[in-house]
Amino acid sequence: MSIPKKVKTNINISPRPPQPQYDSGYNGLTTPNRRRELSELITEDGTFLPKSVLHADMDRGMLDFVEKELDTTASGKRIPVIDRILTLQRWGEFSQTWSFSTEDKNVELPFIVVVRKPDVQYGTNPSLLYTIPDRKQFHFAKVPTWDGNRKGMDIYTIPQPIPVDIIYDVKIICNRMRELNRFNKIVMQKFSSRQAYTFVKGHYIPIILNSLGDESVIDTEERRYYQQNYQFQLQGFLIDEDEFEVKPAISRSILFFDAETNTKNAGKGSPSIVDQKEMNIYNKNKYRRKLDFTALETTKTITYSYKATITLVRSDNVASVVYTINGTTTQGKVEVNIGDVLLITIVKSAGGTAQMVLEELIYS
Repeated sequence: MSIPKKVKTNINISPRPPQPQYDSGYNGLTTPNRRRELSELITEDGTFLPKSVLHADMDRGMLDFVEKELDTTASGKRIPVIDRILTLQRWGEFSQTWSFSTEDKNVELPFIVVVRKPDVQYGTNPSLLYTIPDRKQFHFAKVPTWDGNRKGMDIYTIPQPIPVDIIYDVKIICNRMRELNRFNKIVMQKFSSRQAYTFVKGHYIPIILNSLGDESVIDTEERRYYQQNYQFQLQGFLIDEDEFEVKPAISRSILFFDAETNTKNAGKGSPSIVDQKEMNIYNKNKYRRKLDFTALETTKTITYSYKATITLVRSDNVASVVYTINGTTTQGKVEVNIGDVLLITIVKSAGGTAQMVLEELIYS
């Protein structure tokens, strides 16, 4: 005996009711609360615009990441981290005044140092890859204003941040293998999901572990020490507050209309206001009149209240045209006087609608 088919007798087309809110702001459907939290972090301290994020800020963010997220202890003591970003050129100079050195100026092991490579490359942050041309400004916020008389708005705009990749070498120098192993375990656990994040002025910036290498050496006094180098790539971005713009929004607009109520050049044969509605002004004495023929029309009649010379400027679906003034067919130049009736007869190139544009040179 076959299993009976399940028949669905009703389909619920109503959206799911909102799920409970969590402390983090995530509600299972959307994350408006969390987005609001992130926006407030970026603009905290009473400003409506984000703060600048420059190279020095990302250096500080990387150093904080090493001190807090890669914090390592050995023999019950925390392995110290040099509280500054070093370059290769400064390493020799800094070793002379190293704060963790002994009285005879020997460096006390273990310790951790962060060295930044000087070449900052265009970034690979996937959210900022070549998405916006030039340095176009984008709307960031609208801020209400009051000047004592009326309310208004200020429009805050910023350009798209510029992505940058910065390479950091995090080195641990120690004289025991177990200290290397402990630091290595912390790094591997932290980057088990490929990337970790540092927090820089309200922004979460990803860090990727590129490589790991051993640089252990024996010094001139035959004292062995271990040195391992962890190369990290910080996928940051540059935000420069000098590029921000604040402009007042348009609070009100005034439109002026100017219209004539009398006939232009009345008594001199010029067109009236009604006639001008059928024309587009070309220059001071020339007007253009557009004639539209339906699929069934082949003639148009115009009664002139002014003197003019008529020229065909453009036509569509018109094979030939005949002009008749007061019942008399005219050849060559078409000239009309006040009171003349012009009959325009066309032969279409094909079925359907047709169009003509006439230019009228008006004489005063």
